[in-house]
Amino acid sequence: MTRVCLGIESTAHTFGVGLIDEKGNVLFDEKSFYQPPLGQGMLPRKVFEYHAENAASLIKKAFETSKIDIIAFSQGPGLPNCLSLGATIARYLSLKHNLPLVGVNHPIAHIEIAKLMTGAKDPVILYCSGGNTQIIALTGNRYRIFGETLDIPIGNAFDVLARSLGLEMPGGPKIEKLAENGNWIDLPYVVKGMDFSFSGIVTECQKLYKKGFKKEDIAYSFQETCFSMLIEATERALAHTEKEEVLVTGGVAANQRLKNMLEVMCKDRGAKVFSVPMKYAGDNGVMIGWTGLIMYKSGVRTKLEESFILKDWRVDEVDVKWT
Repeated sequence: MTRVCLGIESTAHTFGVGLIDEKGNVLFDEKSFYQPPLGQGMLPRKVFEYHAENAASLIKKAFETSKIDIIAFSQGPGLPNCLSLGATIARYLSLKHNLPLVGVNHPIAHIEIAKLMTGAKDPVILYCSGGNTQIIALTGNRYRIFGETLDIPIGNAFDVLARSLGLEMPGGPKIEKLAENGNWIDLPYVVKGMDFSFSGIVTECQKLYKKGFKKEDIAYSFQETCFSMLIEATERALAHTEKEEVLVTGGVAANQRLKNMLEVMCKDRGAKVFSVPMKYAGDNGVMIGWTGLIMYKSGVRTKLEESFILKDWRVDEVDVKWT
């Protein structure tokens, strides 16, 4: 019998519900996405209320689609009230239907769905999203962090800059579009060893915009500078680990310019580059379902009394038993 896992994603602006079987077949994939008013960021209370209004209908449709054998949910990291909503729903479904429960680390889910969809085996991972930015590789049954942001994630930096330029959320695609017609402006370049920092670059861009610099030039220079920093650190990790693959995943992986820059670097080093399909770059329930499924098959279960949220759960705190 082929088992099917229900995945519930609720770390931030997306409430996603997915169904996937152990052969990797996606049976259901729907989500609701909180869109803040123009000029505003995500207010956790508003995001929670939005998810609470939309969760039941998505769950109902998933249960009408297929028999379900396992319940998986995003246990962390993320916004506490949004995580709590998803965890509460998962616990209820587990109890009501007498199904095993698996709590999933959100960044690891981004990695595992990308590996499934691309066929990457043992890559250096550039994980870049609205919630975090890290360079990761599997070593000794842990996803080790070789470099990470010292302040804000790259996706958050895109959104902050976009709001400053009067653009709608999500900001990444809007910045990417503007950058196509921009010209170079010198900006701070902040790489410290294997780590990087984006907040000062955003602040400088905001100052330049107030001085009258064109949005297109700011967008182009911001994107080129930040992505160059990420590529530099990723190349160092590739050289250090002597791996032969690079995988980019997370919401910012949808950016075509980032993928192009990675391809150039990997070609120079004789490495293969893989990019998560755009459909699964952002947060989604399928990635939680797939990761919960492979964790379950390796013997991982989450007891009800251990299903509390872990809002600061790091990727390197998880024992990887399923590889």
